[in-house]
Amino acid sequence: MSSVRVRVPATTGNLGSGYDCAGMALGLYNTIEFTETESGLDVVVEGEGAEAVPLDEGNLCIVSARVVFDAADWQPAGLKARMHHAIPVSRGLGSSGVAIVAGAVAANALAGQPLRTPELLRICSDLEGHPDNVVPSLLGGLSVSGERAGTIVYQTFSVPSDLQAVVAIPDFTLDTKVARGVLPDAVSMEDAVYNLCSVGLLVGGMVTGNYALLREGMADRLHQPYRRHLVPGLAEVTRDALDAGAHGAALSGAGPTAIALATENHEGIGVAMVDAFARHGVSGQYRILPIDNEGCQVLPD
Repeated sequence: MSSVRVRVPATTGNLGSGYDCAGMALGLYNTIEFTETESGLDVVVEGEGAEAVPLDEGNLCIVSARVVFDAADWQPAGLKARMHHAIPVSRGLGSSGVAIVAGAVAANALAGQPLRTPELLRICSDLEGHPDNVVPSLLGGLSVSGERAGTIVYQTFSVPSDLQAVVAIPDFTLDTKVARGVLPDAVSMEDAVYNLCSVGLLVGGMVTGNYALLREGMADRLHQPYRRHLVPGLAEVTRDALDAGAHGAALSGAGPTAIALATENHEGIGVAMVDAFARHGVSGQYRILPIDNEGCQVLPD
């Protein structure tokens, strides 16, 4: 029976100012293996959050795989899925988008690669609800993406290896629906212009290596002020990261993880962020992660 194995990177969404349009892939991975069998569905999950992941057709990897199989007009007689998760669930590191991309890419590979990147992005974005996480998970690097007239538009940028991410992961989860539910229906023109400027500085600073721009490039008025009460200590966590030498810091995705981008003193920044959470009664850990510029990879046998 044929078998494929794929590795998919975690993502950080928004990067502060790029609400629902900016994302970046991180060097933390989930790996899945699909094997065609004679009948049925067999799903095994191990690692981070395994106890909360469905082992049936409700598993997001399987949901996206079925959509791809339908689009390819091909179905395996049966399917065995083995999933190893290193990405925490519901922490703002793109776990749902990762699952969707993993299932779609693995299914496409098992079916003989009939779908191209635009078709995979369309499927993954529709399942996730927006493209800002699935684009970097699939393609890697820093990306800006959105939808225009039914088409996913995007641009990816390779990130220099001297820049790394420090993620402070608190020991609680935050449902994305809750985090979206606290946002206003409208914002002022002043706040919109503020974020437009920030996104320009964010992308410009990243692609030119002028990291001094990231402090203002990750500054945001569209979502973080409204979500701050959902993540105790967030303002202090990002402030202390900057004070410890980070070029920029923000909430990662919908949270509760916070992310800082830095070229030095990564350990000191991580300790400062975790200590700031602790002062607000929140325990957690930090991880230092490279930026992943490759995206989802079909691994050799």
